[in-house]
Amino acid sequence: MAGSGDGTVGKALDVLDQVAAFGRPVRFSELLESSPFPKATLYRFVQTLTSQRMLNFDPDRQTYAPGVRLVRLAHAAWDQSSLAPVARPYIEALSQAVGETVHLAQMDHAQVLYVDKRNAREPLAMYSQAGKVGPAYCTGVGKAMMAFMDETALAPVIAQQSFHKFTDNTLTTEADLRNELAEIREHGYGFDREEHEPGIICVSMPILTRRGRVLGALSVTSSTGRTNLASLEKLVPQLREASQKISEEAQDWRFPDQTKSNEIST
Repeated sequence: MAGSGDGTVGKALDVLDQVAAFGRPVRFSELLESSPFPKATLYRFVQTLTSQRMLNFDPDRQTYAPGVRLVRLAHAAWDQSSLAPVARPYIEALSQAVGETVHLAQMDHAQVLYVDKRNAREPLAMYSQAGKVGPAYCTGVGKAMMAFMDETALAPVIAQQSFHKFTDNTLTTEADLRNELAEIREHGYGFDREEHEPGIICVSMPILTRRGRVLGALSVTSSTGRTNLASLEKLVPQLREASQKISEEAQDWRFPDQTKSNEIST
Protein backbone atom coordinates (compact mmCIF):
# COMPACT_ATOMS: atom_id res chain seq x y z
CA MET A 1 0.00 0.00 0.00
CA ALA A 2 1.49 3.31 -1.05
CA GLY A 3 1.34 6.20 1.40
CA SER A 4 -1.10 8.99 0.61
CA GLY A 5 0.14 12.33 -0.68
CA ASP A 6 -2.56 14.23 1.21
CA GLY A 7 -0.74 14.83 4.47
CA THR A 8 -1.70 13.55 7.90
CA VAL A 9 -5.40 13.13 7.15
CA GLY A 10 -4.67 11.19 3.98
CA LYS A 11 -2.25 8.91 5.80
CA ALA A 12 -4.79 8.24 8.55
CA LEU A 13 -7.37 7.33 5.91
CA ASP A 14 -4.82 4.96 4.36
CA VAL A 15 -4.63 3.19 7.72
CA LEU A 16 -8.44 2.93 7.86
CA ASP A 17 -8.44 1.46 4.37
CA GLN A 18 -5.79 -1.02 5.41
CA VAL A 19 -7.78 -2.19 8.44
CA ALA A 20 -10.97 -2.49 6.40
CA ALA A 21 -9.21 -4.45 3.65
CA PHE A 22 -8.54 -7.37 6.02
CA GLY A 23 -12.26 -8.02 6.28
CA ARG A 24 -11.84 -9.14 9.89
CA PRO A 25 -10.41 -7.83 13.16
CA VAL A 26 -6.65 -7.40 12.74
CA ARG A 27 -3.68 -7.28 15.09
CA PHE A 28 -1.24 -4.37 15.06
CA SER A 29 1.57 -6.71 14.01
CA GLU A 30 -0.40 -7.67 10.90
CA LEU A 31 -0.94 -4.02 10.01
CA LEU A 32 2.75 -3.31 10.48
CA GLU A 33 3.76 -6.09 8.08
CA SER A 34 2.03 -4.40 5.13
CA SER A 35 2.24 -0.75 6.21
CA PRO A 36 4.48 1.83 4.49
CA PHE A 37 4.78 3.67 7.81
CA PRO A 38 7.39 3.11 10.54
CA LYS A 39 6.13 1.32 13.65
CA ALA A 40 5.94 4.48 15.79
CA THR A 41 4.05 6.40 13.08
CA LEU A 42 1.59 3.59 12.46
CA TYR A 43 1.00 3.19 16.19
CA ARG A 44 0.28 6.89 16.55
CA PHE A 45 -2.27 6.79 13.73
CA VAL A 46 -3.95 3.69 15.14
CA GLN A 47 -4.20 5.20 18.61
CA THR A 48 -5.63 8.46 17.29
CA LEU A 49 -8.18 6.66 15.14
CA THR A 50 -9.18 4.52 18.10
CA SER A 51 -9.62 7.51 20.40
CA GLN A 52 -11.83 9.12 17.72
CA ARG A 53 -13.93 5.92 17.50
CA MET A 54 -12.95 5.43 13.88
CA LEU A 55 -11.34 2.17 14.97
CA ASN A 56 -12.49 -0.18 17.71
CA PHE A 57 -9.94 -1.99 19.87
CA ASP A 58 -10.76 -5.36 21.42
CA PRO A 59 -8.50 -5.70 24.49
CA ASP A 60 -9.21 -9.41 24.89
CA ARG A 61 -8.15 -10.36 21.38
CA GLN A 62 -5.78 -7.39 20.91
CA THR A 63 -7.35 -6.59 17.55
CA TYR A 64 -8.59 -3.54 15.69
CA ALA A 65 -11.70 -3.23 13.51
CA PRO A 66 -13.64 -0.36 11.90
CA GLY A 67 -15.37 1.63 14.64
CA VAL A 68 -18.95 2.61 15.30
CA ARG A 69 -18.32 6.19 14.22
CA LEU A 70 -17.49 4.86 10.77
CA VAL A 71 -20.80 3.00 10.74
CA ARG A 72 -22.66 6.26 11.38
CA LEU A 73 -20.67 8.07 8.70
CA ALA A 74 -21.25 5.21 6.28
CA HIS A 75 -24.99 5.42 6.79
CA ALA A 76 -24.88 9.17 6.18
CA ALA A 77 -22.84 8.69 3.01
CA TRP A 78 -25.23 6.00 1.78
CA ASP A 79 -28.19 8.34 2.34
CA GLN A 80 -26.63 11.53 1.00
CA SER A 81 -23.95 10.64 -1.54
CA SER A 82 -24.84 7.34 -3.16
CA LEU A 83 -27.51 6.55 -5.70
CA ALA A 84 -28.81 3.73 -3.51
CA PRO A 85 -31.75 5.49 -1.79
CA VAL A 86 -33.06 6.84 -5.09
CA ALA A 87 -32.45 3.62 -7.01
CA ARG A 88 -33.68 1.05 -4.48
CA PRO A 89 -37.33 0.74 -5.62
CA TYR A 90 -36.28 0.57 -9.27
CA ILE A 91 -33.64 -2.11 -8.83
CA GLU A 92 -36.01 -4.13 -6.65
CA ALA A 93 -38.70 -3.93 -9.33
CA LEU A 94 -36.22 -4.81 -12.06
CA SER A 95 -34.87 -7.83 -10.19
CA GLN A 96 -38.39 -9.12 -9.51
CA ALA A 97 -39.41 -8.60 -13.15
CA VAL A 98 -36.43 -10.38 -14.72
CA GLY A 99 -35.79 -12.94 -11.98
CA GLU A 100 -32.06 -12.21 -11.92
CA THR A 101 -29.57 -10.34 -9.73
CA VAL A 102 -29.37 -6.58 -10.24
CA HIS A 103 -26.32 -4.54 -9.25
CA LEU A 104 -26.07 -0.79 -8.72
CA ALA A 105 -22.55 0.61 -8.86
CA GLN A 106 -20.66 3.87 -8.87
CA MET A 107 -17.04 4.75 -9.61
CA ASP A 108 -14.68 5.12 -6.67
CA HIS A 109 -11.63 6.65 -8.32
CA ALA A 110 -10.52 3.85 -10.66
CA GLN A 111 -12.54 1.08 -9.03
CA VAL A 112 -16.15 -0.01 -9.07
CA LEU A 113 -18.03 0.41 -5.80
CA TYR A 114 -21.13 -1.75 -5.50
CA VAL A 115 -23.61 0.43 -3.61
CA ASP A 116 -26.61 -1.91 -3.74
CA LYS A 117 -27.64 -5.36 -4.91
CA ARG A 118 -30.91 -7.22 -5.30
CA ASN A 119 -30.66 -10.98 -5.52
CA ALA A 120 -32.37 -13.20 -8.04
CA ARG A 121 -35.16 -15.57 -7.06
CA GLU A 122 -32.40 -18.20 -7.00
CA PRO A 123 -29.29 -16.33 -5.75
CA LEU A 124 -25.87 -17.07 -7.17
CA ALA A 125 -22.57 -17.16 -5.30
CA MET A 126 -20.45 -14.30 -6.66
CA TYR A 127 -17.88 -11.74 -5.58
CA SER A 128 -20.01 -8.61 -5.76
CA GLN A 129 -21.74 -7.39 -2.60
CA ALA A 130 -22.91 -3.94 -1.54
CA GLY A 131 -19.94 -2.10 -0.09
CA LYS A 132 -17.33 -4.09 -1.97
CA VAL A 133 -15.04 -2.64 -4.61
CA GLY A 134 -14.04 -4.40 -7.79
CA PRO A 135 -11.95 -3.83 -10.91
CA ALA A 136 -13.46 -1.56 -13.55
CA TYR A 137 -11.87 -3.05 -16.66
CA CYS A 138 -13.38 -6.53 -16.33
CA THR A 139 -16.84 -5.86 -14.89
CA GLY A 140 -19.93 -4.93 -16.84
CA VAL A 141 -20.80 -1.94 -14.66
CA GLY A 142 -17.20 -0.71 -14.73
CA LYS A 143 -16.98 -0.79 -18.50
CA ALA A 144 -20.43 0.82 -18.87
CA MET A 145 -19.31 3.77 -16.75
CA MET A 146 -15.89 4.12 -18.38
CA ALA A 147 -17.44 4.08 -21.85
CA PHE A 148 -19.29 7.31 -21.17
CA MET A 149 -16.55 9.26 -19.40
CA ASP A 150 -14.85 12.08 -21.28
CA GLU A 151 -11.20 11.46 -22.10
CA THR A 152 -9.94 13.76 -19.36
CA ALA A 153 -11.63 11.59 -16.74
CA LEU A 154 -11.14 8.29 -18.56
CA ALA A 155 -7.37 8.40 -19.15
CA PRO A 156 -6.34 8.34 -15.45
CA VAL A 157 -8.91 5.64 -14.71
CA ILE A 158 -7.52 3.38 -17.44
CA ALA A 159 -3.97 4.14 -16.29
CA GLN A 160 -4.81 2.67 -12.87
CA GLN A 161 -6.25 -0.63 -14.15
CA SER A 162 -4.12 -3.67 -13.33
CA PHE A 163 -5.23 -5.71 -16.37
CA HIS A 164 -4.75 -8.84 -14.27
CA LYS A 165 -6.03 -11.92 -16.12
CA PHE A 166 -8.81 -13.31 -13.91
CA THR A 167 -10.21 -15.65 -16.59
CA ASP A 168 -9.53 -16.61 -20.19
CA ASN A 169 -11.94 -13.83 -21.25
CA THR A 170 -10.39 -10.96 -19.27
CA LEU A 171 -9.28 -7.96 -21.32
CA THR A 172 -5.58 -7.54 -20.60
CA THR A 173 -4.53 -4.50 -22.66
CA GLU A 174 -5.59 -0.88 -22.86
CA ALA A 175 -6.14 -1.23 -26.62
CA ASP A 176 -8.61 -4.09 -26.19
CA LEU A 177 -10.42 -2.22 -23.42
CA ARG A 178 -10.72 0.96 -25.47
CA ASN A 179 -12.08 -1.01 -28.43
CA GLU A 180 -14.78 -2.49 -26.21
CA LEU A 181 -15.60 0.89 -24.66
CA ALA A 182 -16.17 2.25 -28.17
CA GLU A 183 -18.64 -0.59 -28.86
CA ILE A 184 -20.46 0.12 -25.60
CA ARG A 185 -20.79 3.81 -26.51
CA GLU A 186 -22.20 2.83 -29.88
CA HIS A 187 -24.81 0.42 -28.51
CA GLY A 188 -25.50 2.10 -25.16
CA TYR A 189 -24.89 -1.05 -23.12
CA GLY A 190 -22.22 -3.66 -22.53
CA PHE A 191 -21.50 -7.12 -21.16
CA ASP A 192 -19.38 -9.05 -18.73
CA ARG A 193 -18.40 -12.17 -20.65
CA GLU A 194 -17.07 -14.19 -17.70
CA GLU A 195 -14.25 -11.64 -17.46
CA HIS A 196 -14.03 -11.37 -13.69
CA GLU A 197 -15.45 -14.69 -12.50
CA PRO A 198 -15.88 -17.94 -14.44
CA GLY A 199 -19.52 -18.63 -15.17
CA ILE A 200 -20.75 -15.14 -14.23
CA ILE A 201 -22.16 -12.98 -17.04
CA CYS A 202 -24.11 -9.74 -17.17
CA VAL A 203 -25.58 -7.01 -19.33
CA SER A 204 -24.90 -3.49 -18.08
CA MET A 205 -25.92 0.09 -18.75
CA PRO A 206 -24.75 3.48 -17.45
CA ILE A 207 -26.92 5.89 -15.48
CA LEU A 208 -26.34 9.32 -16.99
CA THR A 209 -27.43 12.88 -16.25
CA ARG A 210 -29.21 14.89 -18.92
CA ARG A 211 -25.83 16.26 -19.94
CA GLY A 212 -24.36 12.78 -20.20
CA ARG A 213 -22.31 12.81 -17.00
CA VAL A 214 -21.90 9.36 -15.45
CA LEU A 215 -23.74 8.88 -12.17
CA GLY A 216 -23.39 5.11 -11.96
CA ALA A 217 -24.38 1.91 -13.70
CA LEU A 218 -26.85 -0.97 -13.50
CA SER A 219 -26.38 -4.58 -14.46
CA VAL A 220 -28.50 -7.69 -14.69
CA THR A 221 -26.28 -10.60 -13.71
CA SER A 222 -26.68 -14.34 -14.08
CA SER A 223 -24.65 -17.47 -14.77
CA THR A 224 -23.84 -19.48 -17.85
CA GLY A 225 -25.44 -22.41 -16.06
CA ARG A 226 -28.92 -20.97 -16.49
CA THR A 227 -28.80 -18.41 -19.30
CA ASN A 228 -26.61 -16.80 -21.96
CA LEU A 229 -25.63 -13.36 -23.22
CA ALA A 230 -28.23 -13.40 -25.99
CA SER A 231 -30.99 -13.90 -23.42
CA LEU A 232 -29.59 -11.19 -21.17
CA GLU A 233 -29.46 -8.80 -24.13
CA LYS A 234 -33.23 -9.16 -24.50
CA LEU A 235 -33.52 -7.47 -21.09
CA VAL A 236 -31.92 -4.25 -22.37
CA PRO A 237 -35.26 -2.37 -22.72
CA GLN A 238 -36.13 -3.07 -19.07
CA LEU A 239 -32.60 -2.20 -17.98
CA ARG A 240 -32.76 1.05 -19.93
CA GLU A 241 -36.13 1.99 -18.43
CA ALA A 242 -34.81 1.46 -14.89
CA SER A 243 -31.65 3.43 -15.65
CA GLN A 244 -33.66 6.35 -17.03
CA LYS A 245 -36.03 6.41 -14.06
CA ILE A 246 -33.12 6.49 -11.62
CA SER A 247 -31.48 9.25 -13.63
CA GLU A 248 -34.66 11.35 -13.75
CA GLU A 249 -35.18 11.12 -10.02
CA ALA A 250 -31.52 11.77 -9.23
CA GLN A 251 -31.57 15.03 -11.20
CA ASP A 252 -33.91 16.60 -8.64
CA TRP A 253 -32.35 15.01 -5.62
CA ARG A 254 -29.53 16.30 -3.46
CA PHE A 255 -26.88 14.45 -5.38
CA PRO A 256 -23.29 15.74 -5.39
CA ASP A 257 -22.74 18.11 -8.30
CA GLN A 258 -26.41 17.85 -9.19
CA THR A 259 -27.83 20.79 -7.21
CA LYS A 260 -26.38 23.34 -9.57
CA SER A 261 -29.21 25.04 -11.42
CA ASN A 262 -27.48 24.88 -14.77
CA GLU A 263 -27.25 21.06 -14.46
CA ILE A 264 -30.87 20.62 -13.38
CA SER A 265 -32.21 22.88 -16.10
CA THR A 266 -30.56 21.04 -18.98
